[in-house]
Amino acid sequence: MNKVLGIVAEYNPFHNGHLYHLEKSKQETGSNYVVAIMSGNFTQRGNTALIDKWSRAEAAIRSGVDLVIELPVLYAISSAENFAEGAIKILDSLKVVDYLSFGAEIADIEILDKCADVLLHEPKQYKTLLSHELAKGISYPKARENALMMYLNNIRKFANVLSSPNNILGIEYLKAIKKLKSNLEPYSLPRHEVGYHDLDYTENTASSTAIRNLTKNGGFTALPSLMPSSSYSILMQNIKAGHIVSDISVFEKEIIYALRKMNTSEISNLPDVCEGLEFAIKNAANSCNTFSEFMNIIKSKRYTTTRLQRILLYALLGITKKDMVMSKKVEPYIRVLGLNKKGKFLISEIANANPKLEIITSVKRFTDNNSNKSLQAMLEKDIWATNVYTIGYAEDSWNNLDFTKKIVTL
Repeated sequence: MNKVLGIVAEYNPFHNGHLYHLEKSKQETGSNYVVAIMSGNFTQRGNTALIDKWSRAEAAIRSGVDLVIELPVLYAISSAENFAEGAIKILDSLKVVDYLSFGAEIADIEILDKCADVLLHEPKQYKTLLSHELAKGISYPKARENALMMYLNNIRKFANVLSSPNNILGIEYLKAIKKLKSNLEPYSLPRHEVGYHDLDYTENTASSTAIRNLTKNGGFTALPSLMPSSSYSILMQNIKAGHIVSDISVFEKEIIYALRKMNTSEISNLPDVCEGLEFAIKNAANSCNTFSEFMNIIKSKRYTTTRLQRILLYALLGITKKDMVMSKKVEPYIRVLGLNKKGKFLISEIANANPKLEIITSVKRFTDNNSNKSLQAMLEKDIWATNVYTIGYAEDSWNNLDFTKKIVTL
């Protein structure tokens, strides 16, 4: 009997660790097909993808993924909770996916599941503890971690669970599965050899962060041993073409321009802005003209760097709190970025399993025929995100690639 594995990823870029996760997950779950829900040109930690979404989709397919579906930008650059829920909504809506596999810093999925239960239902005692921690002026993620350890009354067992990015996402996937009453069976795989943010690398394994750092600093000689050959080739093609965007600072002038143009009321309407943060952001935008200066002015122990960078992306891409509220209410479309022969079969199975599902294989055809205003607004944000992203290219900054780029077919 055929089994389908679901993976949520950024593949920024696709490396040997991703390949290990993919192959090990297929082996452990006995899956014959793999669907990846992948972020577009901007990422959840408030940054840019190193190379565009079609190139990353091709790298994934050449390494064993059968179908790559884009995670709309409203989910891709939002909080871990909305990121995970958006991805799980898409996987669940396909009605053909059996498993969700994700990497985590700990192997015991029961620990993650217990954390997910508390964070989903938020018992009164936990909420009281959280309020006390927030009153100390620390960031929300740290306050939540402290409150959870105290509520579960086992600091040794749950220490550092919520301080690791992949654990946090894993917990959010489990929360979303419970909330949506999804039949997806979760499977957790410990990270292989290196950590999420490690800049060091072994003979053939590195984090995406390390690979992006090597690329940014010209360390190309180390890359062939750290990535599948097809992924390395795709990355080098983009580098030679001038089609890489190293990080969010590439758009520092555009971001500061956008914020200077906005008044404090408009800034307060950006997602994640609260407690008067709009005034600090406006003052910073009015008094500096580089990304590093800006971050030095507004950073504080209450707001993480990731949260602040996401706010800057919201300003750059014109995303408001209203957009985020809409994203939480809608059932997203299925935007196909790439597929192979098995992926084509999956698309036909998906269409049969859920005939009402909006499957986008042509952006023009969808925009011409669609009558759902929420889905149209969501897709327009994806299109605009690509148009902004290509401004960061050194060469050939073409507009409207979402209309002209064909689905990657292998």
